[in-house]
Amino acid sequence: MAVHHLFAFFILLLISNTGFSAEISVFVQTGDSVQLDIQTQLSEFDDLSWRNDKSENIVKYFHKTKEVRLHSSYKDRVDFNDKTFSLTLKNMQKTHSGLYTARTSGESDKNIVTYRVSVIDAVEAPVLTVNSNWLSGNFCTVNFTCRAHELMIDSSYQNNRCSPEEVTSQINTLILDCSEESIICNHSNPVSWKEDRINITQLCEDFCLCSN
Repeated sequence: MAVHHLFAFFILLLISNTGFSAEISVFVQTGDSVQLDIQTQLSEFDDLSWRNDKSENIVKYFHKTKEVRLHSSYKDRVDFNDKTFSLTLKNMQKTHSGLYTARTSGESDKNIVTYRVSVIDAVEAPVLTVNSNWLSGNFCTVNFTCRAHELMIDSSYQNNRCSPEEVTSQINTLILDCSEESIICNHSNPVSWKEDRINITQLCEDFCLCSN
């Protein structure tokens, strides 16, 4: 029991001394900007830095002199707010994905917040394809495929409705939905979405005219 208490005390001491904080996951679209905020009220400090996962100081702010020093390779693509201490990274590329940590130094060094930034492309547009359709009485039936990337949904529109469906792969999601007028195929990821839709009313009317 004493060992357990000692171990727990050690963990608490470690967290206190290192300023341990959980990672915050952020997704950003290729070419866009992302703002990283401090998320907490800061206690007194001598300097504050934002670092990447190579332990490079992207920016370093000296509290006493208000001096801001930018890393040479980041000068044209970051903005630092010396009031809120937030960091804005601009024109993000996939190679910029990684960990970004705000850290203060003074009587003790503390990690204030850590972001895991993932730079991803916008999704490709889905494709909605009609495989077959026919009219039976007053009801139009349409068999179709909703497809995007490696995701696919096969379904049917019957009696003015279809069953909503959803499939996922890693960070991509394909959603199928229907209304009385349309079949809708939506492809999304954390930074973007695109859709394709077919007008059922027009499709069934055209089929009815062709049949006559």
